[in-house]
Amino acid sequence: MGTVFSITVRDPTPRTPDALERIVERLHRIDAVFSTYRPDSDISRLDRGELTPDDCDPDVPVVLAACRAVAAETDGWFTERPGGRLDPSGWVKGWAVGEAAGLLRSSGARHYCVSGGGDLQTGGGPWRIGIADPWQPGLLAAVLAGHDLAVATSGTAERGAHVLDPRTGRPATGLASLTLVGAPGTGIARTDAWATAAFAMGPDRALAWATRRPGIEALAVLPDGTKRWTPGLPGHLPASGPADWRSAVG
Repeated sequence: MGTVFSITVRDPTPRTPDALERIVERLHRIDAVFSTYRPDSDISRLDRGELTPDDCDPDVPVVLAACRAVAAETDGWFTERPGGRLDPSGWVKGWAVGEAAGLLRSSGARHYCVSGGGDLQTGGGPWRIGIADPWQPGLLAAVLAGHDLAVATSGTAERGAHVLDPRTGRPATGLASLTLVGAPGTGIARTDAWATAAFAMGPDRALAWATRRPGIEALAVLPDGTKRWTPGLPGHLPASGPADWRSAVG
């Protein structure tokens, strides 16, 4: 799907090597079915009208139903057809991370981190998670810490202005990056899809939406480098974090 996955396991079990093999197989299968970079994928063929949803892999109708649910949760700011083309990647990437994390849990691992294209699902912990600064390659905008977290970032650092505003069909330009942190149980698939939608909303609407959403915190980096955040985000910062994060609401 045009990205890289990495996996860290702190407490491997005798079943971990088998789990890693199954993860690789699962990710390659997801890529074969859902990648918009592959003209022979189910999703590409469905978009061209060569298949119906019933002809596709059984995961396809499930994923499209999840996309419709997120569209409803975000008042239409998320869509599986950005720019008019069928592309559920805004759900699939995070979902793939979650699938890998589930296979690790089933192997008995309890302390792990699965990362895919800027989205992370951690188990156990604590884990320290660096959020890339979209304007300063190699530097961090923030460091988060916690247990069992789902962290998803949408932004322009890696792929340019690729998130489209579903209401105009044009690239969303109100933010440089938007990171959502999901509490345990939120899940990375939904957190990732919400991050895509929130990025399209722009800073004011995104932060207001995230503040109203239970179990979600947000960090926004604006085009001028200014950082803004939801009131609960400092709770995810290490105790040694900068004082200004704790003394003000972004």
